[in-house]
Amino acid sequence: MRHRDRGADVREPTVVAADYFQTYSVVGLLAVLGVLFVAVAFGAGRLLRPVVPTPEKLLTYECGVDPVGEGWAHTQVRYYVYAFLYVIFAVDSIFLFPWATVFAAPGYGATTLVEMFIFLGFLAVGLLYAYKKGVLAWT
Repeated sequence: MRHRDRGADVREPTVVAADYFQTYSVVGLLAVLGVLFVAVAFGAGRLLRPVVPTPEKLLTYECGVDPVGEGWAHTQVRYYVYAFLYVIFAVDSIFLFPWATVFAAPGYGATTLVEMFIFLGFLAVGLLYAYKKGVLAWT
């Protein structure tokens, strides 16, 4: 297609390599400045802080409490189960936002709706399984 066939107000796209690499050089410069800022902050902290090691400072502690007994302790597994269930449903809710965007696009409505109900069905089955196993009962 020639220039006169497309109209007088349409210009040829020009890609200038200098402009293209200039945008990446700005991103690279900002990355270098960010790394330099962090390095200077850590270096200044190391130079300015007092270093006075004492036996109390070198003692291992947990939340300000001196350790008592062995280093091995039993932990209730139910807290991990709740955390795991939270992560599952939080990640699944992340998938709902792109679905809502695609659902709004023309031509994808019915297919996307069926796929999302299948997805939510799997979530419901998983939640029902966890409920039947007694995982959700706080005791």
